[in-house]
Amino acid sequence: MKKFLFAIILISFAVPAYARSTVTLAELNGAVGVQMEEFVKDTIQKSAEKGDSLIIFQLDTPGGLVEAMRGIVQSILASKVPVAVWIPPGGRAASAGAFIVQAAHIAAMSPGTNIGAAHPVTAGGENVPEGDMNLKVMNDLKAQMRSVVQLRGRNQQTAEKMIEESISLTASEALREKIIDIVAGDIDALIKASSGRRVKNGNSSIRIELDNEVYIERVNMSFTESIIQFVSSPEIAYLLLTGGMMAIFFEIITPGGFMLGTAGGVMLLLGAIGLKMLPFNWAGIVLIIAGIILMVVDITAGTSGVLSLLGLPVLVLGGIFLFRAPGGELLQISMSFIAGTALALGICFGFAAYFVFKGLRRKVSTGRQGMLGLEVDTLSDISTDVTGQVMCHGEIWRAKSDEGVIFSGSHGIVKAVDGMTLIIRSIEN
Repeated sequence: MKKFLFAIILISFAVPAYARSTVTLAELNGAVGVQMEEFVKDTIQKSAEKGDSLIIFQLDTPGGLVEAMRGIVQSILASKVPVAVWIPPGGRAASAGAFIVQAAHIAAMSPGTNIGAAHPVTAGGENVPEGDMNLKVMNDLKAQMRSVVQLRGRNQQTAEKMIEESISLTASEALREKIIDIVAGDIDALIKASSGRRVKNGNSSIRIELDNEVYIERVNMSFTESIIQFVSSPEIAYLLLTGGMMAIFFEIITPGGFMLGTAGGVMLLLGAIGLKMLPFNWAGIVLIIAGIILMVVDITAGTSGVLSLLGLPVLVLGGIFLFRAPGGELLQISMSFIAGTALALGICFGFAAYFVFKGLRRKVSTGRQGMLGLEVDTLSDISTDVTGQVMCHGEIWRAKSDEGVIFSGSHGIVKAVDGMTLIIRSIEN
């Protein structure tokens, strides 16, 4: 009996306790930038420390910085835990996103999504002109794409076409062209399709082992990281910069309050944070400032909207040139968003300008200037030499006549203010 119990104890120590497979799921939304690069690196490191079976990055991006893309690709290639990059329903992996997908051990897309359009562009949003610069940029990006595609055993020719010809593929086309490995409509389908796959990880080949019961741990950016990621979107940064500048200019031309100035300062601060995370062109900033100044001058000079009509296209040009700089060749900017933002700001500016202009032309109702032209009732006789009292605006004031004598009980108007004494002119017939 003792031998039997001893055998049971040995077996209990020899057989490990059942442990569920763990999968880390992290969302990557917005422009590929420094913040996203740091988040990916941190997520991979923590996942390796926990001993996860798989990391899934849910990617939806219009593109981003070349250097940040390279950093993310390097982190994925160096990951000890297999990495799957999945484009969720309604998402896309454009430009820099295409490189990130190709770097993954498992490349996956949902039906209705697209990948590609990784052709570099210039400051004006056009193709890089033929010449040494075009050759340098294209060869560099093609070499980057070839290195990850060859490592993962995918279609090199089609991958290079995403750069050379800026082609964009749907999920079914990408699967047929062997650009991706899996088409999955949700996370559960992706995990099921990934289980049992053998992938190359470093110099060895490993099999992704996932139990029937998988624990999915969702990780997200912190609040601060989310704010930085949000404002580092080119469109949001442009909106914050232009809106902040407009608010401050309005505060300057209509002093006395603090709401516009405070709001403008906060918007400029957030826009500056986003600008720091993106490659920017000083020409774009100058154009934005010039466009706003033109509209401000339109108010003060009263040019009937002519300068504002010129300022709006200058604002749009500023948005186009703002984020076109070295390192941002794969940053896709929505021209329709920038144009719509400039138009909306222009309309808001027009309404605000109308009320400002109306306020500037309104008759002054406070202070000394506000007293001029008000009617008074004399309470005693007054003349140029004799000071008496008058009732003005419900208050009793000291007063003199500007000419002749004005008798008590007469009516007059304020012609001037001398210190605390009103100068009155009679309006009696």
